[in-house]
Amino acid sequence: MNARTEATDPFTLADAEATTLLRHVPWRRFAVLGDSTAAGTGDPWPGYETVPWADRLARWLLAAHPRTDYLNTGEMGAVLADVRARQLSVIEAFRPDLVHLSCGGNDLFLRGASVPDVEAELDDLCTRLAATGAQLSMFTFADVFTGRMAPLRPLFTEFAQAVRRVAHRHDAILTEFWDHPARTRPDWVSADLIHLTMAGHAVAAAEIAKNLARHAADLPPELVRG
Repeated sequence: MNARTEATDPFTLADAEATTLLRHVPWRRFAVLGDSTAAGTGDPWPGYETVPWADRLARWLLAAHPRTDYLNTGEMGAVLADVRARQLSVIEAFRPDLVHLSCGGNDLFLRGASVPDVEAELDDLCTRLAATGAQLSMFTFADVFTGRMAPLRPLFTEFAQAVRRVAHRHDAILTEFWDHPARTRPDWVSADLIHLTMAGHAVAAAEIAKNLARHAADLPPELVRG
């Protein structure tokens, strides 16, 4: 039996550690939009707090900067058209300075869908989000396409490449999970073999927090508030 817990997991961050890490990031209005990967769907896992990645990250940002505001409009099953119709205007009205977009995977299963079409729609969404003045954030899905999921691997390999291109074009902070070593652990994905478990969410939150802190460290001092 796996005795690993959140406290002993080498890929997670304790609240105090994460708070210290994020103390010098400049963002105070954190927004998330997209599908279930934004909303935080996933199975509980023994030894890990049942808190999705975005809620964890918001908690850490709030602890580091008590006036931080957070909005998550992610919806289970949302496709890009849903995000555009139901979430985008809400996010724009929130006026975020850091916004994470996670969607497009569901669109790949629509009749007639193609990765280039999804990439073009992601591009357009990012253009709208960047117009708010916010720093964009994105991530790639982890390569967990083995066993009965193996037939999907070529499609999602192509999708990961599309996400990288979109992130590059819009100066998004991209967190890479495709080759993350934790992806091979039995506690990474839920029983549906798609969504992260809460152990996976804990790791994802830690990686995104570390990536945000690295990016902030490279910003001009006048853009970073203590």
